[in-house]
Amino acid sequence: MIDKTTFIFSNEAVHQLLLDMAKQRTTSNLFDVVVARLAKFSNVALARIWVLRPGDICDACHVKSECRDRKNCLHLVASAGRSNSDTNIQWNNLHGQHSRFPLGARKVGHIAATGKPVIVERISKESKWIADVDWANREQIQGFVGQPLVFQGKILGVLAVFTKLCLTHDSLNVLRVIADHAAAALANALAFEEIEQLKNKLELENTYLREELFDVASMGGFVGQSSLLHQVLNQIDVVAPTNASVLILGESGTGKELVAREIHHRSLRRDKPLIKVNCASIPKDLFESEFFGHVKGSFTGALSDRIGRFGAADGGTLFLDELGEIPLEHQSKLLRVLQEREYERVGENHTKKTDARIIAATNKDLQEEVKAKRFREDLYFRLNVFPIRVPPLRERKEDIIPLANHFLKMALKDMNRSEQRFTGQQLSQLQSYDWPGNVRELRNIVEQAAIYAHSGPLRLRLPETSETKVNLGIEELYQTAIPEDVERTVAVLSEKEMLDLQRQNISAALKQCNWKVYGSDGAAALLGIRPTTLATRMKKMNLRRPVD
Repeated sequence: MIDKTTFIFSNEAVHQLLLDMAKQRTTSNLFDVVVARLAKFSNVALARIWVLRPGDICDACHVKSECRDRKNCLHLVASAGRSNSDTNIQWNNLHGQHSRFPLGARKVGHIAATGKPVIVERISKESKWIADVDWANREQIQGFVGQPLVFQGKILGVLAVFTKLCLTHDSLNVLRVIADHAAAALANALAFEEIEQLKNKLELENTYLREELFDVASMGGFVGQSSLLHQVLNQIDVVAPTNASVLILGESGTGKELVAREIHHRSLRRDKPLIKVNCASIPKDLFESEFFGHVKGSFTGALSDRIGRFGAADGGTLFLDELGEIPLEHQSKLLRVLQEREYERVGENHTKKTDARIIAATNKDLQEEVKAKRFREDLYFRLNVFPIRVPPLRERKEDIIPLANHFLKMALKDMNRSEQRFTGQQLSQLQSYDWPGNVRELRNIVEQAAIYAHSGPLRLRLPETSETKVNLGIEELYQTAIPEDVERTVAVLSEKEMLDLQRQNISAALKQCNWKVYGSDGAAALLGIRPTTLATRMKKMNLRRPVD
């Protein structure tokens, strides 16, 4: 018959602990269950678990001098117990001098390195394994046992228990059973976590792939024949096979995401995921969670573990769209990941490694943002390894007609309508417009034309700022009905009179601004039009600054 005064564990409590361990699906929950339940036994002073993980704080480690290779070490992941000399002190700190142990170092490292337990049945008689005997005497600790967590021959970690009673043979057997079940539960929890991470990663990849397929279809890929477009493609060919960071610059709607996608697909990472982050759409308080992930319960609303975009892009490419919108206070965190290639999930102390190639895109002038102290200079230089400028559509007029025809063909096919073509006059209209929204705006205009063509010929409805108002397609641009409440007594001007009036207005603006076109004090700003639009009109109207 077992002597209850010397036996530490009750059969019922141990049985319930084993059942509860088997139910855990995350390692953090498992660790907490094991140490918390063990610490509840009246004769257990302290219970702790270390698991084998890659080294992360090597330079600051208290026992770095005893570490041989700095590759793997034992991380303290759970601790529970209460001081006997001061009941207000709880031993749940994971960041003290015992937070890391190299393999082979001290008793915990010895247990993991050899796969054999360390047992001190009576500390008063055998204290070589006790680092602080005075602490053990002060806390009335009588015994210690450290059991390796072994599953299928692989050492996963160490379970250690300090007891207030001398250890008996029966107590050691119970601890061995608990350690064996804890190792199996740990292996299962790791497997569940890996499955969950892969699931989250696949969900992110699938979401991005759906977005990518839409973008490829809607933007038309690389359609065009201009020298500027060929220059961009040549730059892609040069940088794609490398792992260099790429900064894609260009106005909104120019196709920066297409460039990022093409770089990835021509790289050695083509079989790995390409993950997109729209930096402008991430709330400030969710920045770290979105980029680095979080663990369940780390903040309100964190109902499950999240892998984060860096985790999803590991081994592949991370595309940071609208980079210039990242808040200044978060830029240092991004810089650290780019430099150190490591990060921590929100609510987790374990450092994770990442091997994600970074491609960033912005429509902002980052050099001006750096001067204005809105963007970190060190982050700018870290990302600006290989800049690619995507030219606006107005600088590559040769590509407008091929793109328009491509979008029209796709739109009519999607709407299951018969084939139609733009007239020569309509193509001239498209080429003479400045396209402030670039390829995205062109696609929208063409799709609108396809929609309205269900009961007749194609009709273009370009914005009123279109240069075609000067001399092309006037009747097509004003096909909307005139409101009935417009006074019928307004004098009607001929086309020539309208053009003369516009010429006089532009000439007056130029003279007032001393023939300055660009800038806040230029004629374009005074007229409320783009400088390139004004320059085009001046050329067509043969308006030149008088020679002094």
